Amino acid sequence: MTKSYTGKTAFASRLKQVSIYCSLFLSIAGNAHAQTDSTGQFKPSGQLWGAAFGDYAYKGNADILNRGGGNQYTGVPVNTNMFQWRRIYLGYKYEISKKFTADFLLSAENDYQAGVLGQPPNTVTTTANGTGTLALGNNGDILVNNKFAPFIKWANIRWKDIWRGTDLVVGQVNNPAIGITGRNSQTSEEVWAYRSIEKTVSDIRGTPVYDMGAELQGWFDSKGNFGYDVMVGNGQAARPENDLYKWFYGDVYAKFLNKRIVIDLYQDYERLNWGVYTKGPNGPWYHDRNMTKLFAAWNSRKLTVGFEGFRNTIMGDIKVTGKDGNTYYRTTQAMDMSFFVRGPIISDYRGNARLGFFARFDNYDPSGDLSAVVNDPNTKSYIASTTAYDPTTKEQFAVIGLDYTPMKNVHIMPNFWLDTYTSSLVQNAANDLLNPNVTGIKGTDAVWRLTVYYIYGR
Repeated sequence: MTKSYTGKTAFASRLKQVSIYCSLFLSIAGNAHAQTDSTGQFKPSGQLWGAAFGDYAYKGNADILNRGGGNQYTGVPVNTNMFQWRRIYLGYKYEISKKFTADFLLSAENDYQAGVLGQPPNTVTTTANGTGTLALGNNGDILVNNKFAPFIKWANIRWKDIWRGTDLVVGQVNNPAIGITGRNSQTSEEVWAYRSIEKTVSDIRGTPVYDMGAELQGWFDSKGNFGYDVMVGNGQAARPENDLYKWFYGDVYAKFLNKRIVIDLYQDYERLNWGVYTKGPNGPWYHDRNMTKLFAAWNSRKLTVGFEGFRNTIMGDIKVTGKDGNTYYRTTQAMDMSFFVRGPIISDYRGNARLGFFARFDNYDPSGDLSAVVNDPNTKSYIASTTAYDPTTKEQFAVIGLDYTPMKNVHIMPNFWLDTYTSSLVQNAANDLLNPNVTGIKGTDAVWRLTVYYIYGR
């Protein structure tokens, strides 16, 4: 009995020692595993970044009729020379978690149409009792004292892979018309690559490139060769909503030959005025717009060639005053075709361009069915409701320049900027009565520029 009891005691002692060693081993292994996991855990982080571009510009020729609408040099007198910033960005990107990212961007832009270079300034009208009214006009992003006014351009949160291959972005964000910062890394603006020189064709004509809303950005495959981008937004860019209607955006794209060939198809739609009472036989005014845009490019290190064109159909946009005293609304179409090329001239040993070139030509024709309007015997006069799409004036835009890059993210670019205007209608007495903007005079805005563009924090 004694011997048996002693054996059991020894066995229990050994078992206890083994248990202690196993516990100690597992504890050490667990701590080591925890340390390994902690080093691999996600750590929230942020990145402050910015960009700016501006010029020394000299206007060598000016259109005497000041055509061009929102053109940045419309109304600027000939022989004007100026140093000016055209865009200043200050942004912050914060990685909240593996699933969520926030973007914020302040922007100051030269989106002014009054108060500078001979254009009507802000005015204050006072009365006898000392009260007064301030006439602001349309000053774009310029304060009452004519200084730049930074505004919030982006403020959004991204939910990555809300389902497989798709991100949800909510807030103020770039929309599918431009698409940068999303899943599509080869949009028309990115392939053109010279926003610092000029906007893309739809951006020039006032299609919002950023908006407040909700957007889905996704891939149909795992490599991003085929994707889509859809959004619903206010259609007011950085301004608050001011009507009952939403702007709907959609975009699909495909990339071939290791993403050298890019094809991108974009569509949007918005109601502008709907069911508004109009005196006359037409009944209520139904006014909307829809744009179809195609972008195609060959994109490589040695040469990039691209095309971007749109057709914008604006239903009921031309307001016609009839000889019978009634008001009629007629549909018009505007078309723009843009061709560009860029490439390196001198590269460093890593293949990065130190000196490059770029050139672009746009042909803009907003006249649509204007001839049918003016040939109607009842037409007394007409005017476009959407001022950015005045059908009376055609434009041909061209720019050419060099891009010297002394170091990454710093560009010095001498360039020549040219916009030419012609009337959509033949000048005659009848057309002059219909619209005073009809003229046989061909006008040109020509600007020589030395542009500087730099990025920091990226």
